[in-house]
Amino acid sequence: MSWVILVIAGLFEVVWAVGLKYTHGFTRLLPSLVVAFAMIMSFVLLGIAARSLPIGTSYAVWTGIGTVGTVIGGIYLFHEPRDWGRICCIVLILIGVAGLRILGR
Repeated sequence: MSWVILVIAGLFEVVWAVGLKYTHGFTRLLPSLVVAFAMIMSFVLLGIAARSLPIGTSYAVWTGIGTVGTVIGGIYLFHEPRDWGRICCIVLILIGVAGLRILGR
């Protein structure tokens, strides 16, 4: 169950990171509220998951999900570059996160 909570925390991290673009420097109320809520949920769920998972593993997986999700969100929502170098780096992060999950049993 802790792994599920950790993945949800990582997804909330993606929401707030991508949402930052829509806040326009926190000058737009609704996107700013969504970002603040997602930040709080992300941190709270990370803390809950870290009760039973190693903190190093939890943090690395959390940031890995956030990083990969934010890059993919940037590619699709903001037309950021999708060159092979970036895709290879995303794959390496995914391999690292998967490795931590496999070794973190």
